Amino acid sequence: MSTDLPGGPLDLTAKLYQEFAHQQVSLAAAGEQPPAPLVVELDPTSFCDLACPECISGKLLNSGRFSGERLIGLAGELVEAGVEAVILIGGGEPLLHSSIGKAITLLHDGGISVGITTNGTMIDRHIDVLAERAHWTRVSVDAATAETYGRFRPGRGGRNRFAEVVRNMELLASRKSGKLGYSFLVMGRPSSGESNVGEIAAAAELAKWIGCDYFEVKPEYDMEHFILGRDPDLLAVLSEQLARIRELDDDGFKVLSPATLGVVDSGGGTPVEVKDYTTCPVADLRTLITTSGAYFCPYHRGNPAARYGDPETESFAGMWNGELRRRVREGLRPDEHCRFHCIRHGSNLALFGMRDQPFEPVPDYDPFL
Repeated sequence: MSTDLPGGPLDLTAKLYQEFAHQQVSLAAAGEQPPAPLVVELDPTSFCDLACPECISGKLLNSGRFSGERLIGLAGELVEAGVEAVILIGGGEPLLHSSIGKAITLLHDGGISVGITTNGTMIDRHIDVLAERAHWTRVSVDAATAETYGRFRPGRGGRNRFAEVVRNMELLASRKSGKLGYSFLVMGRPSSGESNVGEIAAAAELAKWIGCDYFEVKPEYDMEHFILGRDPDLLAVLSEQLARIRELDDDGFKVLSPATLGVVDSGGGTPVEVKDYTTCPVADLRTLITTSGAYFCPYHRGNPAARYGDPETESFAGMWNGELRRRVREGLRPDEHCRFHCIRHGSNLALFGMRDQPFEPVPDYDPFL
């Protein structure tokens, strides 16, 4: 993951204008489905070795995994389809899958850029392939101390994995060819008053000390993907912490925050993002493949109405070009079914604008749209 990109690494709209994406983006802008998506999010397994109480995928965990043979088969199908980038994510913890190293190697050697989101506990077991073949690795830590980590990211059986995760990140930082990120999800528990907000600055300092390339702070979502509001006292702490971490930003270390972080307010409710369009062209450029099905959009992981195939029994091309996906594509309306804040809302608006104003592509710099 590059951290010195035109418009910044989180400027997803700017990434649409790259030369490699021009053909598929033009088709999506015109309302046509490209032959294949540019980016695929792939959940190799739904199993996880942590038991985070706030996990947004909690209801979907520990329910299944791809066999090693099928995971390798899927990787080959994505290469054959011409997919540009794959994000190994979950659901569960992707590095728990016994065949994950072979899958990363097959994807990378097939010309696909590979990004990995992980809890960091298994990095040492896959250090060679991660160091040599991962375009970026983002580790979800959400704390700066073992005490806070143990409250918000407890291991199964109560084991605290914080020290392991930090050591693993140090190891990867010393060997990586791609980028390494430290992810911090802002969390709070109104009933008990617990929060990790006060550790944002310390976590950013730790990330820089470890040798990470960037530190990303993000808002917390409820199970329906709506951003959770915060009380005024906590917001004051958040503002102070964010001001402190900006001082750490330099040429070798970037502090990142999505635009959605600004949506966090003192209302304590679930902010709504009104959309006045009925189709989602971005979903023709990105898709999600999990052990429970292929889904139109990662925001709709586990939603039966967004499921367009069974990757256990169907080929990727068969699902992508199938009748079921066509029906889901026509029936899942952003104005009705996506009233949460979507980080690709701006990308959709840009795609609609391209219908009337064709664009000249810019040189390639990041395949992760």
